[in-house]
Order: sequence, then C-alpha cells, then structure tokens
Amino acid sequence: MAITKSDLINEISEQLDISPAEARYELESLLEVMKSTLASGENVMVSGFGRFQVNDKAPRKGRNPATGEDMTLEKRRVVTFKTSGKLRDQINGVTHE
Repeated sequence: MAITKSDLINEISEQLDISPAEARYELESLLEVMKSTLASGENVMVSGFGRFQVNDKAPRKGRNPATGEDMTLEKRRVVTFKTSGKLRDQINGVTHE
C-alpha cells in the first residue's frame, strides 16, 4: 500500500492544524518547486531525507516488446532518489545511542 497525495494533505492538515485547502496549497507549492528545479537539471537535497538527482541516460539499443523489432532508444534524463543515512537507518530500525 502507498500513501497518496490526499493522505499527505490530510496528514499535513492535521499536524499543522490548518485547513485541507491550505495543506493542499503548501504541498502543491513544494512539489512545483521540486519539479521545476529537477527540470532545470539541478538536484534537490532534503537534509535528513535524501537527494533527488537528475541523471543523463545515453542512447541505447532496445527492442519493441510487441513486435520484437530492434530499435534505438533516445537519450533521456531520469530522476533517481538516494536516501540519507538517517532515513535509511530509520527504515531499517537502526537506533544510535
């Protein structure tokens, strides 16, 4: 099961004691900043959470799965996420004393 945007909005609304409409606006604003930053080729680093990084993929040979025909896949940019050590430890239940 995955948390949805609506779930995030409800959680933000409850934690910050603001209306769901305000929470939606804040979340959408954050996501727009992240999207435009990534689209410009810059990375987004959130301390204690992780880094969203833009990577270039070179053109490569591929195959159309429907026809089996060989084809060349164009170069493209992809976004990857690398978790911070702090979040990775939290996910794995590691505690530091």
